[in-house]
Amino acid sequence: MATGYLEILRARHALRLLAGTLVGRLPNATAAIALVLFVRAEGGTYSLAGALAAVYGVANAVGQPVLGRLVDLYGQPRVQLPAAVVAALAMTVFAFRGTDPLPLAYAAVAVSGLFAPPLEGGLRALWPSVLRREEQVHTAYAMDAIAQEVMFTVGPLLVTVCVSVWDERAALLVLNLLGVLGALSVVVSPPSRAWRSAPREAHWLGALRSPGLLALLAAFLFVGIALGSITVAAVSYADGHGGDAVYGWLMAGLGLGALAGGTVYGARQWAGSPERRLRGLVALLAVCYLPLTLTPGTVWMVLLSVVSGVFLAPCIACAFIIVDRHAPRGTVTEAFSWLVTTFTVGASVGTGLAGPVVQAGGTVWGFGLPSVAGAVSLLVLLATGGVLAAPARGDVVAASSENDPNRALEPRFSSGDRA
Repeated sequence: MATGYLEILRARHALRLLAGTLVGRLPNATAAIALVLFVRAEGGTYSLAGALAAVYGVANAVGQPVLGRLVDLYGQPRVQLPAAVVAALAMTVFAFRGTDPLPLAYAAVAVSGLFAPPLEGGLRALWPSVLRREEQVHTAYAMDAIAQEVMFTVGPLLVTVCVSVWDERAALLVLNLLGVLGALSVVVSPPSRAWRSAPREAHWLGALRSPGLLALLAAFLFVGIALGSITVAAVSYADGHGGDAVYGWLMAGLGLGALAGGTVYGARQWAGSPERRLRGLVALLAVCYLPLTLTPGTVWMVLLSVVSGVFLAPCIACAFIIVDRHAPRGTVTEAFSWLVTTFTVGASVGTGLAGPVVQAGGTVWGFGLPSVAGAVSLLVLLATGGVLAAPARGDVVAASSENDPNRALEPRFSSGDRA
């Protein structure tokens, strides 16, 4: 199983790009918990902390596709590093000025979220130029999804370590410094400096001109809702079964399941189209959320949380392949950034929906919401199957370096359809 992953990591520049991207994304991955801890240390309320975290999240959701389009237009070094520096400087202003005056705090947090560099989309645009075979790129997508689970597990731990060793302000400063260093490591690498997006025709919709991409984004909005709602339901369950420690175990179980599922999924090659495979994976994801409504004792609930996470990373990895297939030429970074934004917005909506659901129907209803969201995602994929099955409407063009370093012929948007 490990052979395919080791082969990728041994490829020139691959480990550096993966590690640099993960380190560069730490400020984004840890923003919510770092902001909450800092505001509370400053004497602010949880409401204020939540509002600032929400502002950061909304600004980040807006900024990712905008910066992604700029990367496609001007290259990675000219966008990624300046954006990382601006984001870090804005968070530094917030760290030293605190929540007074409040308008400045909101502005600084918004700027930091808006300028968080689209390293995630940038890495996926680089994989085809680093890995020379299509099956290696697909495995790299799975490894990328696995690495995200590790980052979102390790990131909060790193925040607590920084707080324990120094304080909450230092945690914000250290994480954002690491973010700049991670971005710097990526953009000075030869693949990042050499990468150029394929020629594109100007259009205000950019990547969103692709009907297949729109269908995928609509489906993944509900996958995000499922993931966001399960975190709130887990809090409700933990309140009656042992408190914060149980909540931590449930989240760890979810991450462990995603890690295991993504590892197995990426270790082999899969026959058939990725669009059809995604429908099966989303169906399994929805089914595996359903046993959580049993709300058994803590040990069994943790085991069920592991099962519920098994198909999350495979769904994400499969979606990466579909994004690459459906993104109009010259918009690959923007297209991947739209997936990030859609998933983030979905998770936020799920968090907002789960609160009233738990309040009205209790924990069982809260855990039912992820299955419902997964089922709706599947219905969207089924309803748009015709659009997803035809990424290029039968046109065949020479693939660009951003998608195929060997210049193989494959279905793509023709020059008349480029965005």
